[in-house]
Amino acid sequence: MPTKKDIQDLYFMDSRFKLLEIASFLDRVERHDGEADFRHEAFMKALMAMQNPPEGTSRAQAVHLAFSDHSTQPAESATIQFAFGAHQEEDPS
Repeated sequence: MPTKKDIQDLYFMDSRFKLLEIASFLDRVERHDGEADFRHEAFMKALMAMQNPPEGTSRAQAVHLAFSDHSTQPAESATIQFAFGAHQEEDPS
């Protein structure tokens, strides 16, 4: 069974790259004009979920759940034919 050091030896540089890529993405969004859409809020929610996963939940599961649609009622019809990668909450008004 690998040790924590073994895991770090194998995956640290790749994970470091991905973390820098996320930081660069957030910097790009921040420095441009206009309003971010629902995906930005979902992304920030997922980052928080990764840092503070609910009890009994892995970080990966917490991030996946943060992007997921938790509704239980089926949609009457599809409004798009592609994925956004994050669920847009319905406007209650």
